[in-house]
Amino acid sequence: MQVCFYKYLKIENEFIFYQIIVETSRSVLVFFVVISLSANYLQKGFFMEKNILKDELKELILQQIGNYRFKNPQLLKQAFTRRSFTEENGGDNNEVLEFIGDKVLDIAVIRYLVKRFSNAINEKDYHATYSSERAMEAFSSSLKEGELTKLKQRLVQKDTLARRVDELGIADFLIMGKGDIQNNRSQDNSVKEDLFEAIIGAIAIDSNWDFEKIQEAVEVMLCPDSVIASNDEIDYVSLIYQWTQSFGCVPWFKYRDSGCQTDWYFREPNTIYQSHMDGFLNRGGGVLKASRTCYVKMSDDTPRFAGYGNSKAEARKAACKLAYEYLEKNNLYFSIRDEIEEPSKEMAINQLEILARRGYFAIPEYRYLERHDENGNPVWKVYCSVNEIPCMFYGMASSKKLAKKAAAYKVLQYVLVNWN
Repeated sequence: MQVCFYKYLKIENEFIFYQIIVETSRSVLVFFVVISLSANYLQKGFFMEKNILKDELKELILQQIGNYRFKNPQLLKQAFTRRSFTEENGGDNNEVLEFIGDKVLDIAVIRYLVKRFSNAINEKDYHATYSSERAMEAFSSSLKEGELTKLKQRLVQKDTLARRVDELGIADFLIMGKGDIQNNRSQDNSVKEDLFEAIIGAIAIDSNWDFEKIQEAVEVMLCPDSVIASNDEIDYVSLIYQWTQSFGCVPWFKYRDSGCQTDWYFREPNTIYQSHMDGFLNRGGGVLKASRTCYVKMSDDTPRFAGYGNSKAEARKAACKLAYEYLEKNNLYFSIRDEIEEPSKEMAINQLEILARRGYFAIPEYRYLERHDENGNPVWKVYCSVNEIPCMFYGMASSKKLAKKAAAYKVLQYVLVNWN
């Protein structure tokens, strides 16, 4: 059985048509890329581009959603198909899958919040304690209902899902009609949100509502720890994404359903492993061997890193921590602060634009309001907003220019703290 994705790739102002073929064999998806190149492009050596694209597609469609294996790959294609395409060509689009994914995502996020902020335990942890005492305790949460509600809204809001789609690098593979392509709709946050939810809906249907698999896929795709990380908690996954994005690529992930006890005997070359003592994780007073392994590869010039955990998200966090420590030790890591000179209010507008043009976030937008004080003097209020930032900042001054600088400086301070 074959399912085909179609996409246009713009190179040197000309469009190359390529086809992504999904083949299934024993429930394993293998992605192949067939690129139709003119003789002109063959002479320019675009075989290298083809190989990169092929690896990228394997990674973006499978690795980035936690290696979930679709029994019915048609559902994966449908999750990427917008109504504009089916109106022109027939077939099924992703709208119903998006509706399903929206509801499933809510449940998965609530399960994550309960697991993180309450005394509730899962079945594995329950058996590890060899006691039912904890299971009989009254339910309690370290956060109040209002705080949990705000976190839940933050995790499922449009900007969060759109940002994760950008980080996963999958929006470019949307299947759209001519109008959507001309209007570049793949860059709309609402379209990215729909894509994220449609993929979750497709997994729900394909897995026959296996909530453990759904939960795993949601936590790998959404990366909720990164979204709600506290100021004193280092978000290693986001740091690795930032490092790779600065080179125009995304990290490569591979997951295995075995932990450190297997790696103890079988070591792979050019791979740095998490300490085996760290692979035995405490759970509710008991001790468990880590049941999952995550491998992360950042570039051809760096080794692969293996981390352990009792979920894919947990193992990925451990692997990214190893990778970050390697970059720091070898003076390879640089952050958003390294992109600009010392931040200042005077240069804030230009510094924000530099960061935006280097791909950290969208170009800032400004809104101007002029009022007058009791003496008739002008008072300017300038709002500065960035798509990826959930709040808006403003500056006030007697001139439009000074107010704009003040607003830009507040945004600059925010991103320098939260993008590191």
